[in-house]
Amino acid sequence: MDPDFSAALLEALFTEPPIGLHVLDRDLRIVEFNAGGPGVRGIGVDEASDRVGRTGRELGILDDEAERMLRGVLETGVPVVDHRHRGRLPQTGDDERVLSVSAFRIQGAEGRPLGLGVTAVDITERDRAERRLDLLYRAGETIGTTLDVFRTAQELADAATPEPADVAAVDVLDSVLHGEAPAPGPLLDQVTVRRAGFRATGECAVRDAYVCGDVRVMRFGTPYAQAVADLRPRLVRSLGQEGAWTARDPAWAEVLREAGAHSLIAVPLTARGVVLGMAAFYRTKGSRPFEDEDLELARDLAARAAVCVDNARRYTREHTLARLTQRALVPARLPAHTAVETAYTYLPVASSGVWYDVLPLSGARIALVAGDVSGRGMQAVTTMARLRTAVSAFAAMELQPDELLERLHDVTGQLAQEYPPGEDPDEPPMTAACLYVVYDPATRRCVLARAGHPPPVLALPDGGVEAVDCPDGPSLGRGISAYTASELDLPEGSILALQNAGLLRGTADSRLPLYREALGEPSGQLQDKCDTLVSALLPEEPADDALLLLARTRALGPAQLGSWSLPNEPESAAAARRLVGGRLAEWDLGELGFSTRLIASELVTNAVRYSDGPIGLRLIRDTVLTCEVSDTSAAAPHLRHADFDDEGGRGLDLVAHYTRNWGTRRTPAGKTIWTEQALP
Repeated sequence: MDPDFSAALLEALFTEPPIGLHVLDRDLRIVEFNAGGPGVRGIGVDEASDRVGRTGRELGILDDEAERMLRGVLETGVPVVDHRHRGRLPQTGDDERVLSVSAFRIQGAEGRPLGLGVTAVDITERDRAERRLDLLYRAGETIGTTLDVFRTAQELADAATPEPADVAAVDVLDSVLHGEAPAPGPLLDQVTVRRAGFRATGECAVRDAYVCGDVRVMRFGTPYAQAVADLRPRLVRSLGQEGAWTARDPAWAEVLREAGAHSLIAVPLTARGVVLGMAAFYRTKGSRPFEDEDLELARDLAARAAVCVDNARRYTREHTLARLTQRALVPARLPAHTAVETAYTYLPVASSGVWYDVLPLSGARIALVAGDVSGRGMQAVTTMARLRTAVSAFAAMELQPDELLERLHDVTGQLAQEYPPGEDPDEPPMTAACLYVVYDPATRRCVLARAGHPPPVLALPDGGVEAVDCPDGPSLGRGISAYTASELDLPEGSILALQNAGLLRGTADSRLPLYREALGEPSGQLQDKCDTLVSALLPEEPADDALLLLARTRALGPAQLGSWSLPNEPESAAAARRLVGGRLAEWDLGELGFSTRLIASELVTNAVRYSDGPIGLRLIRDTVLTCEVSDTSAAAPHLRHADFDDEGGRGLDLVAHYTRNWGTRRTPAGKTIWTEQALP
């Protein structure tokens, strides 16, 4: 090679390249270097000449990690490419700089190591950009993990420290916590805010002047109020020079002075044009002041958090409305009834589709209902109301519990088709659960069926407590409707407890002692027992609505009941008139004698004509006078209006004329026709 070219090449390598080039000997002492490369700029020529023969450790530009890396290359001969080295120039006091360092071994003809060649490229700006992108990516994963405003605000404060801020404080408008928000646009009036998130780095011992949840008024003239007034972030590079506004908030100003805060960024939290709050970021002693690039990063962080806060606000508003609607769609007061004494506790904490009902039936019977619709929010609440209406309609049709659930299953399936699909394709379709219980105080007979709902718990008058053994059917709206009714006799004074899945904490064996302790004593106020049991069953932080419905059974005695069995023969009509007249005389209800004898005679006559087997006749004196005739035929009677010259067909027409209400219900043996008359 031409000696002149070799000399020119060496001269260019150490004077012209835009990268730093250092040649080190085996002791890592500088032999030659590029005086214009990164890590050397800003040093005078005389000072630069003093570097030759000295190590990077002596010059203060190498740390332990970098020195270990260089010695490793010298020993193994394996080059290192793009090693990130962070440091400051002690001579110039510049900000932290990031170098991409590569090193290779220089060796002689026999492979003997002679030293190292080290190149350095200043990638400070690129590294800052990568760190900003990484910070935004991590913030996107950690901010908004829940639909809770306070949690989201704290996640923003956590994401902003220790980089880009040493201290982060997040305030939200007080109305946002209630699901409300101001009109779109800037806030020109004084607003009330709450401290929702705060964090300071471990190296910066900063106390917060406001406890999370504290309320304060955002004063005019502060960077915070200015930011929400025109929706532009504020960068205060020096708090010492622009500190006159701190007098408007002396408590917080004192905290900033104690922490040595010298730089501030105030960013409004806005989403969809609506102001939701304010995020303030501070840097304290030991950190460089904020710059314009930090302002952009803070703006991006606040924008991501604001969308999450607004989602939480909308969730709060929807569920507040759903909770109010839910409370209006379930009975606020249970009707008094002869068959049972009732008490309930209903806690709609999650605005889901939990409901309950107590429905009077014919023959002094009562229906107890507990149900639950999957999902939460307004859709679940409105679906609950539609199912509750359907149950009331089916109950009025005198359906047996298993048949009622089968029809309710079909209705739920139809409603599920109207239910909008969720964002998650794996989310199961809408379903519902229901428990339907019918109790007859005349026979003390209880018939019940359930569809995906917890079974009731029975507390007997002798203190025994047990879960009712009732076969469970498929959830409403899912699978094939197949439900089985169970029957049991209940002693007078028994307590049935209907509860939803929100109270099923622990195992069944662990819950029964709680029922026994609260319900084992038969006497006492039923509502007090209900409240005590809910307190024992409810988790410390309930995540679902809680429902407990208690019903203490009563029985009808001889003074309220008359029951006879008649043979299937024409003479039974006259016998029915005699029996009914005698019992009404005992009850001092002679005013109803004519109409009730006529009703019993017509119903018994129809039973003789259209059925085989014995005929049942029953009178019940309750809030109304009920007359029931049972036969073995399943055919339901139909009211028809006879013409003037017809010889028959007027029996049910007469019955309907003298009664307030009448109907028919199916029984295992056939059917029962019942009538109700108002008592004098």
